[in-house]
Amino acid sequence: MTLDAATRWDIIDKISKETIAFGKYRHTLTDAIGELTVKPGTGIPIAIAILYGFWSIFGSFAGFFTDGFFVRIFDEYWLVWLQGVFPGQGGWLYAIMVDAGGIQSGQFIPSDNCLEAFGVLTSGIFVAIGVVLPAILIFYFMLALLEDIGYMPRLAVLIDTLLHKIGLHGYAIVPTILSLGCNVPGVTATRILETKKQRFIMMTLLAIFIPCGAQIGIMEDVVPGLMGWIMLYLLIGYFIFGFVLNKIVPGEAPEFLIDVPPYRKPLVSNIFKKVWGRLVGFFKVALPFVLLGCAIVGILYMLEVIDWLAVVLSPIFIGWFGVPAETAGPLIAAFLRKDLAVAQLSTIEMTEYQMITAVVLVSIYFPCVATFAMMLKEGWKELLAALAVLAVVVFLYGGLIHVIGILLGVA
Repeated sequence: MTLDAATRWDIIDKISKETIAFGKYRHTLTDAIGELTVKPGTGIPIAIAILYGFWSIFGSFAGFFTDGFFVRIFDEYWLVWLQGVFPGQGGWLYAIMVDAGGIQSGQFIPSDNCLEAFGVLTSGIFVAIGVVLPAILIFYFMLALLEDIGYMPRLAVLIDTLLHKIGLHGYAIVPTILSLGCNVPGVTATRILETKKQRFIMMTLLAIFIPCGAQIGIMEDVVPGLMGWIMLYLLIGYFIFGFVLNKIVPGEAPEFLIDVPPYRKPLVSNIFKKVWGRLVGFFKVALPFVLLGCAIVGILYMLEVIDWLAVVLSPIFIGWFGVPAETAGPLIAAFLRKDLAVAQLSTIEMTEYQMITAVVLVSIYFPCVATFAMMLKEGWKELLAALAVLAVVVFLYGGLIHVIGILLGVA
């Protein structure tokens, strides 16, 4: 028996009436809050307030545990103990593993804090445990909380119009925020974007302009008063070069559809699983490279390779970027770990504006080796293209920051 369209719809209508119960819609407080946080007029101020609170809690928590607990533990106990038990003080192995110290009048002068000792077992472990761990712990906790509540899709809707200016859409805010914890999951998250153009732009911008939680944690510890200027320069560069890439990279940047769920009560189990999984993944990637970075940089210093590079590159560093030639060492360390590089910058004598420029250069100069490996997995052609863009950005943007400093009379 063949049924015509009208008969089919009659049958569908009868079945739906027997199986579906329609209730009266009640506009709840949760619905009202949901609407307020997604409309631009009210949603943008709320988003700014949430992100400001996010940043304030992040800085306070990380600073409290780093300065209040870990600095004392590492400097007064761990460093002192290692300096006493590790054999060969003043030798090459001691310098690499514990304390490079300083040679003055032929005498070894031990460091009095782990951050400036630059040993694998001192600076390496202190950076990873004493600085990075509190920073990423609170970062991932707050991110998991916002995800579980249901706020992240609303932030994506709010930021959609702005991100369209650089060839992306609102959901690109997810890999951007993830990269503030670690660039590796941020690069992985670019796969949620639909086209090759969007994925390339996002991956390139993350590798250049988004500092990871470890780097932010170190900046909060060694240059807290300059954080605002550093992040402002990185944010401006993110949008300027994103706009340029959108114009020159071929391909499409389509619209996106996203389900905006109602706000929900966060589940402790969900938050714990997210935070734990991200912490484990971070330390599997980060800790080995922090320790490896300390060892390699220590060896390069002992072989005087860093001093040689400082001399060779000094015309560029001093003339074009306006920073001391000694920043060559931290830039090399940045390939292994950018947080370690920022810690090294803090020991170089320079003006505040030079420090701002130097930290921005470390941020945009090259993705750390873990991010480099993840970008390679996305495709070697895309990686080479991203590195070409990076070289141009470092040269142009680093020089522009120096020019701005000259015009403002602070360079």
